[in-house]
Amino acid sequence: MNKIKLAYFCSSQSWGGLEMNHLRNAQWMASRGHQIVVLGIRDAPIHDHAQQMQLPFVAVEPHRRWYDFKAVKRAQAIIESEGITHFIIRKPGDMSLAAGLKHRLKNRLHVSYFMEMQLGIRKKSIFHTLRFRNIDVWSCPLNWLKEQVQQQTRFNNQLVVIPSGIDREKFADLPSMEESRKTLNLPPTGTIIGMAGRFDPKKGQQILLEAITKCQHSDFTVLFMGETTQHEGTEYEMRLQQYIEDHQLGSRVIFRPYTNQILHFYRSINWMVMASESETVGMVTIESLAAHTPVIGSNAGGTPEILQQDQGGILFETMNSDDLARKIDQILAVPPHFEEATFGALVERFDHHSVCTKVEEVLQLSAKH
Repeated sequence: MNKIKLAYFCSSQSWGGLEMNHLRNAQWMASRGHQIVVLGIRDAPIHDHAQQMQLPFVAVEPHRRWYDFKAVKRAQAIIESEGITHFIIRKPGDMSLAAGLKHRLKNRLHVSYFMEMQLGIRKKSIFHTLRFRNIDVWSCPLNWLKEQVQQQTRFNNQLVVIPSGIDREKFADLPSMEESRKTLNLPPTGTIIGMAGRFDPKKGQQILLEAITKCQHSDFTVLFMGETTQHEGTEYEMRLQQYIEDHQLGSRVIFRPYTNQILHFYRSINWMVMASESETVGMVTIESLAAHTPVIGSNAGGTPEILQQDQGGILFETMNSDDLARKIDQILAVPPHFEEATFGALVERFDHHSVCTKVEEVLQLSAKH
């Protein structure tokens, strides 16, 4: 019997949730005894992070999004020389290459697409359908995305739901709010409403700033943790700063750069805001719940499913600062109570041990751990 080897392929030259989840899963599967290798662009962020995580890495050349037959041949040579049996992708732009590999290698290669981005448009053309035939497993992180695939494609192979996981052990020993605020140099008392993520119009930082000016209550502070994506313009971040200055919000808005001590962010705030236009999954929402911090979430994308409507927080109308202001006033006037056990129940399905077990079942791998 051939030895199983998993290849985590990603041609992305960015560093965000998709790339993080790809490497996390590779690391978790390696820790469970599976042989893995990461395939990516040399010197891209995923290369640097794979090295930091001590994951084996093989460099590949960038490829065109569609019908790059030379790239398929190059990737096939790597697969055959490395003895790869399973090819795992998350980036939609890698699907054509993965399908080309499956077409050439047939049953010698198992191809899986772990969805991280919603489809957006119907993909029922003959070109999409032929490409999807060469994907053995299409894994969706949430049920709403599985329904989207069923409605907007003609994918007929194995369609499953496997959540994007978090390491809940990192949330086992939660620091106190006092400790976390001291660590981040924040006001020791008072209500703080936070938002974490890169500065981007679709992330909704502007919506939260507008909501501040519309709230009847003014006895709260807003904390933004994040920064502009590297190599992208700072125009939006400058617009946020100008809005703060124009509306005299400087004493009520605090900025902190992203830190690996993200747990202190969640524990320092009373509420976390997920204001994205349509967050496919929203790992910060899951992490916030794991830290026992309730969420004011945009009623779009995967947020309603994660929050189970109002069990882990409350929802507001997407990109509507008036409704967000109303919901902030509501929670400040009569603060709702959430049981810690409820937060635990909401994030249980995202536990990385459970996620890896499902991956092993779907890919028909023998558990090694």
